[in-house]
Parts: sequence; C-alpha cells; structure tokens
Amino acid sequence: MGKNIALFGTSADPPTIGHKKILEELSKIYAFTISYVSNNPKKNHKEDISIRSHLLKTLIEDLDNPKILFNQSVSSQWAVESIKKCKRIYKLNNLDFVIGSDLIKDIIYWKNFDKIVDEVSFLVISREGYPVESNTLKMLETYKVKFKISTIKIPNISSSNLRSNFNYSNLPTSLIDIVKKNNLYESIKLVE
Repeated sequence: MGKNIALFGTSADPPTIGHKKILEELSKIYAFTISYVSNNPKKNHKEDISIRSHLLKTLIEDLDNPKILFNQSVSSQWAVESIKKCKRIYKLNNLDFVIGSDLIKDIIYWKNFDKIVDEVSFLVISREGYPVESNTLKMLETYKVKFKISTIKIPNISSSNLRSNFNYSNLPTSLIDIVKKNNLYESIKLVE
C-alpha cells in the first residue's frame, strides 16, 4: 500500500453524517483510509458492535470509494492493538491514527500510550466545543507525540448527540432504512 494511510476507528453508535464527512474528506488526503468499529472501554454502547459495524460497513459501501476500506478485523477496544493489527495486515510502516479533538487530552491515559506514540502519528479532527488548547499542545510536545491538526470541517453532530436528539436527517441516507426496519435506537424518542 501507499505511504499515506489513515486508520479511523470509531464507536459509531450510530454512524452519523459527521462520520460520512470525515471519511469523504480523509479520502481526499490519504492514499487509503482504513476504518472499523470498536468498543470504547469508557462508553456504554447503545447497540452491539456487530450492528454498529454493519452500519459503518453499509455507509462505506454506499460511499463507493476505493480509497476507503472497511476492515473490522483490526478492531480492538485498545488503540494499540488495532494499530498493530492494521500495520501487520497491510504491511505498513507509516500510519496516521485519526481522532477527534475531544479525545486528544486523554490519549496519555490510553493503554500502552508509549507504544502508540512510537507506532503512529495522530491526525486530530477539530470538533466544535473541543478546541485544542495551548496546554494540550504543550502536553503533546512533552510526550513527543507526532500529530497534525486537520482542517477538515465536519457537521456539529456526534453519535451521543444524535441519540439524545434523534433525527433521521443526521443519519447518512444509506442507513435510515436499516435503522427503521430493525428498530435500532428504538428506546429513543424518534423525531422526523
């Protein structure tokens, strides 16, 4: 594979128009973007990982972009494991790990953070309400974290926001029928 590869793991509970936009924008920057669904050990997921991965796979198939690959086999609740699996499967040396600015302060607490820093560079996607502050930049410098802050603009929607104010317009079109037919997120008040 080419040298310019992104790894985008997400809990995608559910995938939103924000996830779609991120994938579309990453495909303009990277030779390939590899995406998967994981269980975040700090989150309570509404739907099972098998459902969420089916939704993300459907979204990626609908994008029909050969530069965006879905590979659930790299999934782990630990970023370090997903990174190692991805590098082994695709025989990569260089990899950018994509995260939202809401997570950047916490990476030093991730399992095997020191190994992650050795394995990847981070691409930080700015999320509204989560600016990358100067003390965070200093912390990244102190820990010798390789990173870039992306200029990608994404809609101000998150999976948790979508679940609390459910509106089908915040779901990618390709997922609406699946969510409706399978009564996913059904305990949430649905607004159309």
